Amino acid sequence: MTVGIEKCSVNKFKHGQLQPLQEDVVAIERPVALIYNGISHVVMMATPKDLNYFAIGFSLTEKIIESVDEIYGIDIIDSEQGIEVHIELSSRRFMQLKEKRRNLTGRSGCGICGTEQLEQVCQFIPPLSLNDKIHLSDFEQSLNYLKEVQTVGGQTGGTHAAVWLDLNGNFIAGFEDVGRHVALDKLLGYRATFLRNQNLKGVILVSSRASYEMVQKTARCGVEILFAVSAATSMAIEQAKQCQLTLVGFFRDTQGVIYSTKERILK
Repeated sequence: MTVGIEKCSVNKFKHGQLQPLQEDVVAIERPVALIYNGISHVVMMATPKDLNYFAIGFSLTEKIIESVDEIYGIDIIDSEQGIEVHIELSSRRFMQLKEKRRNLTGRSGCGICGTEQLEQVCQFIPPLSLNDKIHLSDFEQSLNYLKEVQTVGGQTGGTHAAVWLDLNGNFIAGFEDVGRHVALDKLLGYRATFLRNQNLKGVILVSSRASYEMVQKTARCGVEILFAVSAATSMAIEQAKQCQLTLVGFFRDTQGVIYSTKERILK
């Protein structure tokens, strides 16, 4: 069976009629703890595949590291309670992480995605360059790539996906997860690991809406263009404008909505 899928027994109904018990498949969702140098940092719900890329991508997008070279090792330990991903950081990065955690201790939380104060949410990101240019006609088949990487989602309907395309619309890599942010982190982790010595120009396409966190993660890794199948939120648009990220929502092959920085899109 495909990694990330498990069987279950269900009763389906159609036109109000209950059908006999039958076997179905669902996407696996498990708690995943990211542990840095022996100290637990966060627990996320995720599909248990490609977790090494998730650990790298999360570390980059949350500014725990600046380069994948600052991670010395990753060990994944499975148990009945969940999965532990042990990440060995460089001494300098670990000291910075401990200092950050110490400064947060005792503060009252605002309840937004694990942050403690509003200024942690609305962080300034330096404006991106305007070097990348694309023709929208090159991306008319891009939605097919989302389907291709969703080996779990194709059987269960339970995952999101994020794919990396070059500036000509060619597929480079893609990942899926029950969580849209986790799928994006996996992709950014792969990009940092395997594409760091290559041309990093390209476009990210996600199967979900574009939240401000998706924009923030994308821009922090230096990606200039983000396509989303669904809508963009108000904060996502505001963040995209601030950091000069080209944000496209409701992307459907031949149509979409450009929310910011249309200068990268050529006629």
